Amino acid sequence: MDDLHGFYLEDLTVGQTASYAKTVTEADVVLFAGVSGDDNPVHINAEYAEQTMFGQRIVHGMFSAALISAVLGTRMPGPGAIYIDQQLKFKAPVHIGDTVTATAKVLEINEERRRVTLETVCTVKGKVVAAGVATNMVDRRPV
Repeated sequence: MDDLHGFYLEDLTVGQTASYAKTVTEADVVLFAGVSGDDNPVHINAEYAEQTMFGQRIVHGMFSAALISAVLGTRMPGPGAIYIDQQLKFKAPVHIGDTVTATAKVLEINEERRRVTLETVCTVKGKVVAAGVATNMVDRRPV
Protein backbone atom coordinates (compact mmCIF):
# COMPACT_ATOMS: atom_id res chain seq x y z
CA MET A 1 0.00 0.00 0.00
CA ASP A 2 1.05 3.60 -0.56
CA ASP A 3 -0.59 6.89 0.41
CA LEU A 4 -3.02 7.08 -2.52
CA HIS A 5 -3.34 3.41 -3.41
CA GLY A 6 -4.73 0.45 -1.51
CA PHE A 7 -3.46 -3.09 -1.59
CA TYR A 8 -1.86 -4.34 -4.77
CA LEU A 9 -2.65 -7.82 -6.01
CA GLU A 10 0.64 -9.10 -4.59
CA ASP A 11 -0.25 -7.76 -1.12
CA LEU A 12 -3.46 -9.78 -0.78
CA THR A 13 -3.78 -13.28 0.65
CA VAL A 14 -6.69 -15.71 0.85
CA GLY A 15 -8.38 -15.30 4.24
CA GLN A 16 -7.38 -11.65 4.66
CA THR A 17 -10.22 -9.49 6.06
CA ALA A 18 -11.18 -5.86 6.52
CA SER A 19 -14.23 -4.17 8.04
CA TYR A 20 -16.06 -0.87 8.25
CA ALA A 21 -18.74 -0.04 10.85
CA LYS A 22 -21.35 2.72 10.86
CA THR A 23 -24.21 3.57 13.19
CA VAL A 24 -27.16 4.48 10.97
CA THR A 25 -28.76 7.84 11.74
CA GLU A 26 -32.03 9.47 10.71
CA ALA A 27 -30.00 11.80 8.50
CA ASP A 28 -28.33 8.84 6.77
CA VAL A 29 -31.74 7.39 5.80
CA VAL A 30 -33.15 10.72 4.60
CA LEU A 31 -30.02 11.55 2.62
CA PHE A 32 -29.86 8.05 1.12
CA ALA A 33 -33.51 8.36 0.04
CA GLY A 34 -32.69 11.69 -1.59
CA VAL A 35 -29.55 10.52 -3.36
CA SER A 36 -31.00 7.19 -4.51
CA GLY A 37 -34.53 8.40 -5.25
CA ASP A 38 -35.87 5.47 -3.19
CA ASP A 39 -38.51 7.18 -1.06
CA ASN A 40 -40.44 4.00 -0.28
CA PRO A 41 -42.54 4.91 2.78
CA VAL A 42 -41.24 1.87 4.69
CA HIS A 43 -37.99 3.86 4.93
CA ILE A 44 -39.25 7.38 5.54
CA ASN A 45 -42.81 7.30 6.91
CA ALA A 46 -43.17 6.03 10.50
CA GLU A 47 -46.99 5.71 10.38
CA TYR A 48 -46.85 3.68 7.18
CA ALA A 49 -43.96 1.51 8.42
CA GLU A 50 -45.83 0.68 11.66
CA GLN A 51 -48.43 -1.10 9.54
CA THR A 52 -45.87 -3.32 7.79
CA MET A 53 -44.47 -6.67 8.90
CA PHE A 54 -41.48 -4.78 10.31
CA GLY A 55 -43.57 -2.65 12.68
CA GLN A 56 -41.24 0.30 12.21
CA ARG A 57 -39.12 2.05 9.60
CA ILE A 58 -36.28 0.05 8.10
CA VAL A 59 -33.07 1.25 6.50
CA HIS A 60 -32.68 0.79 2.75
CA GLY A 61 -31.10 -2.58 1.97
CA MET A 62 -28.74 -0.90 -0.45
CA PHE A 63 -27.43 1.23 2.41
CA SER A 64 -25.78 -1.94 3.75
CA ALA A 65 -24.47 -2.63 0.25
CA ALA A 66 -22.95 0.85 0.25
CA LEU A 67 -21.07 -0.04 3.45
CA ILE A 68 -19.60 -3.05 1.61
CA SER A 69 -18.50 -0.61 -1.07
CA ALA A 70 -16.84 1.46 1.67
CA VAL A 71 -14.82 -1.57 2.80
CA LEU A 72 -13.77 -2.49 -0.73
CA GLY A 73 -13.03 1.07 -1.80
CA THR A 74 -11.26 2.35 1.30
CA ARG A 75 -9.95 -0.61 3.31
CA MET A 76 -9.32 -3.69 1.18
CA PRO A 77 -8.47 -3.91 -1.63
CA GLY A 78 -8.85 -0.14 -1.21
CA PRO A 79 -8.17 2.85 -3.46
CA GLY A 80 -7.34 1.80 -7.02
CA ALA A 81 -9.49 -1.35 -6.96
CA ILE A 82 -12.45 -1.52 -9.32
CA TYR A 83 -15.73 -3.05 -8.13
CA ILE A 84 -16.78 -5.50 -10.87
CA ASP A 85 -19.58 -7.63 -9.43
CA GLN A 86 -21.69 -8.17 -6.32
CA GLN A 87 -24.22 -10.84 -5.44
CA LEU A 88 -26.09 -10.02 -2.26
CA LYS A 89 -28.95 -11.45 -0.22
CA PHE A 90 -30.72 -9.39 2.43
CA LYS A 91 -31.35 -11.58 5.48
CA ALA A 92 -32.79 -9.23 8.13
CA PRO A 93 -33.87 -5.60 8.48
CA VAL A 94 -31.64 -2.79 9.70
CA HIS A 95 -33.14 -0.02 11.84
CA ILE A 96 -32.14 3.54 12.54
CA GLY A 97 -29.68 3.46 15.44
CA ASP A 98 -28.25 0.06 14.49
CA THR A 99 -24.51 -0.23 13.99
CA VAL A 100 -23.85 -2.13 10.78
CA THR A 101 -20.46 -3.78 10.37
CA ALA A 102 -19.52 -4.64 6.79
CA THR A 103 -16.72 -7.18 6.41
CA ALA A 104 -14.91 -8.45 3.33
CA LYS A 105 -12.81 -11.61 3.30
CA VAL A 106 -10.58 -12.66 0.40
CA LEU A 107 -11.80 -16.00 -0.95
CA GLU A 108 -9.82 -16.30 -4.17
CA ILE A 109 -7.13 -14.45 -6.10
CA ASN A 110 -6.91 -14.86 -9.88
CA GLU A 111 -3.51 -13.36 -10.68
CA GLU A 112 -3.82 -13.82 -14.44
CA ARG A 113 -7.05 -11.80 -14.66
CA ARG A 114 -6.20 -9.53 -11.67
CA ARG A 115 -9.50 -10.48 -10.02
CA VAL A 116 -10.10 -10.91 -6.31
CA THR A 117 -13.25 -12.68 -5.07
CA LEU A 118 -14.40 -11.65 -1.62
CA GLU A 119 -17.06 -12.86 0.79
CA THR A 120 -19.09 -9.81 1.86
CA VAL A 121 -21.14 -9.82 5.07
CA CYS A 122 -23.03 -7.12 6.97
CA THR A 123 -23.95 -7.73 10.60
CA VAL A 124 -25.82 -5.97 13.38
CA LYS A 125 -24.89 -7.17 16.87
CA GLY A 126 -23.46 -10.35 15.34
CA LYS A 127 -26.61 -11.12 13.30
CA VAL A 128 -26.16 -11.33 9.52
CA VAL A 129 -28.34 -8.75 7.76
CA ALA A 130 -26.81 -9.10 4.29
CA ALA A 131 -24.36 -11.57 2.75
CA GLY A 132 -22.86 -12.22 -0.64
CA VAL A 133 -19.80 -12.37 -2.84
CA ALA A 134 -18.01 -9.55 -4.65
CA THR A 135 -15.38 -9.39 -7.36
CA ASN A 136 -12.81 -6.60 -7.62
CA MET A 137 -10.18 -5.90 -10.25
CA VAL A 138 -6.91 -5.06 -8.48
CA ASP A 139 -3.73 -3.48 -9.85
CA ARG A 140 -0.42 -5.27 -9.85
CA ARG A 141 2.43 -3.52 -8.06
CA PRO A 142 4.18 -1.13 -10.50
CA VAL A 143 7.60 -2.25 -11.68
